[in-house]
Amino acid sequence: MMKTDGLFRFPAATRHDAGVVAWMDAHPGELGDLARHWFDVMRSCDDDVRELLHDGHPTACAGDVAFGYVNAFTAHVNVGFFKGAELPDPAGLLQGAGKSMRHVKLRPGEAIDENALRALIAAAWTDMDSRR
Repeated sequence: MMKTDGLFRFPAATRHDAGVVAWMDAHPGELGDLARHWFDVMRSCDDDVRELLHDGHPTACAGDVAFGYVNAFTAHVNVGFFKGAELPDPAGLLQGAGKSMRHVKLRPGEAIDENALRALIAAAWTDMDSRR
């Protein structure tokens, strides 16, 4: 990983990473289904989406620039964004207080504004695609 321009760059990211597939296989049930679904939405942003495991969780990249990730915990899934603090979030889904990163916390059985989350994912893709 390189972070020379304020971006997380992963030259080793590939179109389909075996580590990501193994991570998904290791997370069955509702939490795994949530993570898989939203990572698939990230994958569908463009033909140039690349992926890898970073810090142990699936990470989606615009080429080599990370734009989003998913991670499963005991009772929730995070859908996160590397420059989330800069994304438009009219629905108020984003959580976190870090300098750059933000995430949306999803729990099985709780309603989520799917259109708003899809819009965040698309905005994160577009933002990182333009920065590379």
